[in-house]
Amino acid sequence: MLALSTVSLMAAEGTAPPSATELASRLSTLRQDGSSYVRVRLEIKGGSKEPLQLQIKERRTKNATEVVYQVLFPKERKGESVLLRKIGNRPASGTVFVPPNTVRELSAGDMKEPLFGSDLAYEDIVENFFAWEQQTIVASEEVDGVTCQVLESKPGKGDRSIYSSVKSWIDVRRMVPLRVEKFSGSGQSARRIDTTRVTAVDGRNLPANLLVRVPGRGTSTALDGSRLKRDVTFADREFTTDGLKELAVPKSSAE
Repeated sequence: MLALSTVSLMAAEGTAPPSATELASRLSTLRQDGSSYVRVRLEIKGGSKEPLQLQIKERRTKNATEVVYQVLFPKERKGESVLLRKIGNRPASGTVFVPPNTVRELSAGDMKEPLFGSDLAYEDIVENFFAWEQQTIVASEEVDGVTCQVLESKPGKGDRSIYSSVKSWIDVRRMVPLRVEKFSGSGQSARRIDTTRVTAVDGRNLPANLLVRVPGRGTSTALDGSRLKRDVTFADREFTTDGLKELAVPKSSAE
């Protein structure tokens, strides 16, 4: 009833709910939002490892995604870094650096591997499933009291992914996915990502805290974001193997 009431209210206000294609297109554009920087606390719940403090550098455009994750703390893991890159429809690739001098190249076949042993895969970081060819609204459901449009995304012939489909529970008012569930080729749930906190940055709502689960793994991963900056100027070197060996904190264009 709540979902029907919401749709009726939107119609009464003269605003029709977006179609699946429109919704996916808006979300894809928001994801391809240029450059940003964020500090994140990553904790593997149910695991024995100490939480990690990370810095994340991102450059995302319609045609390319480059992301760097670097460990700032604890001291014994400081400097561990991952560079991930996705250019157009080419397979994703990347580089892992472990101090003092270990470098490992990542190919498309390595995208299933976990990020720093967490419940997130490399693929989850660079993939933009909102840009996939097939988009369908399959339901309207509540998440934490918010009525969401459930968008199902499936890769087309030119899309590469380790997943066969993805369902996203979208808070249409704030244009934020409150839940994302990813499915394997057999149709089984492979990974679920819940947004546990939304924050406003420069007038835009963004997922700030996430909880990631993999069925049957026995752990979950909490990511708590802070110090998020947008429109950050990065040097090209920061997205290279040599750049992975440096821990410089960038400044936003406003600073």
